[in-house]
Amino acid sequence: MDISILAIESSCDETSASVIHNGKILNNIIASQSIHQNYGGVVPELASRAHQQNIIPVIDQALKDANIVKSSLNAVAFTQGPGLLGALLVGASFAKAFAMGLNIPLITINHMQAHILAHFIDDPKPEFPFLCLTVSGGHTQIVQVNDYLEMEVLGETLDDAAGEAFDKSAKLLGLPYPGGPLIDQYAAKGNPKAFSFPGTNTPGLNYSFSGIKTAIMYFLRDRKKEDPEFIKNNMNDICASVQAKLVEMLMIKLKKASKLTGIREIAIAGGVSANIGLRERLQQEAERLQWKTYVPEFEYCGDNAAMIAIAAHYKYLAGIFAEYTSVPEPRMKL
Repeated sequence: MDISILAIESSCDETSASVIHNGKILNNIIASQSIHQNYGGVVPELASRAHQQNIIPVIDQALKDANIVKSSLNAVAFTQGPGLLGALLVGASFAKAFAMGLNIPLITINHMQAHILAHFIDDPKPEFPFLCLTVSGGHTQIVQVNDYLEMEVLGETLDDAAGEAFDKSAKLLGLPYPGGPLIDQYAAKGNPKAFSFPGTNTPGLNYSFSGIKTAIMYFLRDRKKEDPEFIKNNMNDICASVQAKLVEMLMIKLKKASKLTGIREIAIAGGVSANIGLRERLQQEAERLQWKTYVPEFEYCGDNAAMIAIAAHYKYLAGIFAEYTSVPEPRMKL
């Protein structure tokens, strides 16, 4: 049986559409929103307005590129949450109207589950059970993945996410939004041992990044009092030291989770999984601890509809469909 699904992602500031056919991603169209750079972060109202402008052109391009007509679709999927309410509403409203108009099933997708299932778009694919460190601007979680649709959160951040810590640190350094990728670029040319920052002792496998953000803020404040040009003259080393500490904090709990569960199939996902420093550290630990590791292609690290599509494919096979009355859930849990 041929299965073609249109997937829509609009949880934050990326309007994306993808078509999947029999489990194969045919395309992954993404329209980014540069306007948020003017404000140093995502402005929810502006994000939802941009989604309204982008959603029809993006979906139209996805269908045309896939050479698929609307009548041949078997289902429509959309990100139900978590995310920004206004942004989610745009994708949800379009998806529901589209599915109702075609009289085909509607599939709701958990954004965090989709990040994890992005590992099943291309080879190599992890074997169950595996651990996935999901790291983004809004979430940081260690998840035990027992099957495509069976996942258990073993640990998560108690306050801020690792991606938010990267971006906030970049803002303190005067770097434009989004600053996380820029820290990664500067870090490649710096000394990760140049400066030290305190970690946070949290219970179990949970994380906390609010303390490290505060420590970095006071560190920069004090150093600038001594030398107004401190940041400019030490940008590479500061970024390398900040990134090394954040990556170390992530890896400590991931290694602990692997030891507690005995699982050595280890994956990373989410926007921060594109970070070169994190990827390199993961590879180092893999060689030392005999892990088999999995890292998504850069295209599938950030918010994108391909990951929504692959998640929808497995829900379609399981016969899990939603009501046309389904609503966005901004605080949706995995």
